Amino acid sequence: MLKQFKALQRFGILALFALGLSGCATLQPGFEKPQVNLTSFELLPSNGVAPKFGIGLHVINPNRTPLSLKGLVYNVEIEGHKILTGVANDLPVIAAYGEGDIQLQASANLFNTLRMLSSLVNRPSDSLSYDLNAKLDVGSLLPRVEVNESGKIDLSGLSR
Repeated sequence: MLKQFKALQRFGILALFALGLSGCATLQPGFEKPQVNLTSFELLPSNGVAPKFGIGLHVINPNRTPLSLKGLVYNVEIEGHKILTGVANDLPVIAAYGEGDIQLQASANLFNTLRMLSSLVNRPSDSLSYDLNAKLDVGSLLPRVEVNESGKIDLSGLSR
């Protein structure tokens, strides 16, 4: 009888745990992934050897509740080389069905930048491919929102 009671007790604990997990998943039914677009990418003045860049992101919140961003982790690859990596925690609240801008500052990885420049010297091109990978923390009850954007930076207008 004691064994049956313990087995029933374990089953009950597991059932409550599973019910709790499924309850957390439905706290915001219909939550849609925010859209994040790269809006600017510029060289900033730097005191050190590694260049600094300003990165502008535009966030669109397609949800009925405000998006209270807790943090952001991001990296930018250019031509397959991870050039920029950074974090941010002083982020705006994006209103329900609203949009907002985020400005980031990042220092370049000097060695990866040199590798990329070396490969560009060996293989000149009129454009550079980039990949922006970001993870937005929208709170502890929701999973991180992953954003991946790829594109080309046109160099044909630059004088060589």
